[in-house]
Amino acid sequence: MNPLTSVLAVGTLACGLAVMLGRGGADEPAPPGKSVKPGTETASVPTKPVPLKSAGLIKFNKQGTVVVDKQGKRVLLESHVVLREGALELLCCLKQTKEHEAILSVDAKAYVVHAALLALGAEPGGPATFDPEFKPATGQRIDVYLQWTDAEGKPRREKAQTWIRNYTGRFFVEPLASLPPEVKIDEREELRYDPDGKELIWYGPMSPAQKEKLLKMSKDKNFRSAVEAIASRARIQGMEAEWVFTGSGFYVNEETGEKYYRAEDGDLICVANFPSALLDVTVKSGTGNEDLMYEAWTEKIPPVGTAVTIELIPVFPKEPAKTEAADPAPKSTPPK
Repeated sequence: MNPLTSVLAVGTLACGLAVMLGRGGADEPAPPGKSVKPGTETASVPTKPVPLKSAGLIKFNKQGTVVVDKQGKRVLLESHVVLREGALELLCCLKQTKEHEAILSVDAKAYVVHAALLALGAEPGGPATFDPEFKPATGQRIDVYLQWTDAEGKPRREKAQTWIRNYTGRFFVEPLASLPPEVKIDEREELRYDPDGKELIWYGPMSPAQKEKLLKMSKDKNFRSAVEAIASRARIQGMEAEWVFTGSGFYVNEETGEKYYRAEDGDLICVANFPSALLDVTVKSGTGNEDLMYEAWTEKIPPVGTAVTIELIPVFPKEPAKTEAADPAPKSTPPK
């Protein structure tokens, strides 16, 4: 069992009972939006608060930035856009921590989000490991949706993956023993060849048209193979990986013996494999410049400062459909 499960058991039980009983209290927040059936990507949800009409929303912190929707079986986080361009290590960080590498920021404590997920029955797993070989993060799958109001005043709701794409703001390199003599490199374009390292180099995304242009430069098999390999990695493609509830972990101060919840450093919803991540992706994604997998998809992200409601929806296995037992075959009557 994840150590945090037992440490937060008392607080979680109290919050969980409040959710089950549908009690909010006098300081219960107005809902971030109307209830939406989880999994309906095309649904539109207003992000402005509306009058509370049911007891299905339970506030988990004083700021009202972490809310459990009992009926919708989801955790709602009130955040805002802090970054629209560049390499990413997180989808969402904690306030005043890693806003330079996260699209969203939320004013909350990580352990509160952890407790809210536990209250819905989500099971934490463990972080990704790299030694002796990579093993992906484990835990309950968490679907992440984003709600906001666009420039035309229309409510929007999309999967969080649509705001993220593969990281193309870097050099892509493939080994190539020699550059075919017929290939002439234009210094104004992104293609380069390193004769010392014997590598074909390309910077940034490669469009299908750019790929075809390069392939027409030579019929040399090795050159064309290198171009194909670079094009495969440098093409723009949306994020496909899912998030899981890893649950982060604890750091113990050797001098005081005090336990510190590691996700409080800011690692809330990650797209790089931090051992301190509360939520992490299910693929290998390093934290160094050469290993980063993702960047912000600028054209799809609203302006900085836009209020965004994050939905965290635990995905539970579907129970097998119950079938009525067939009537037993009638016993044959022996002949008289």
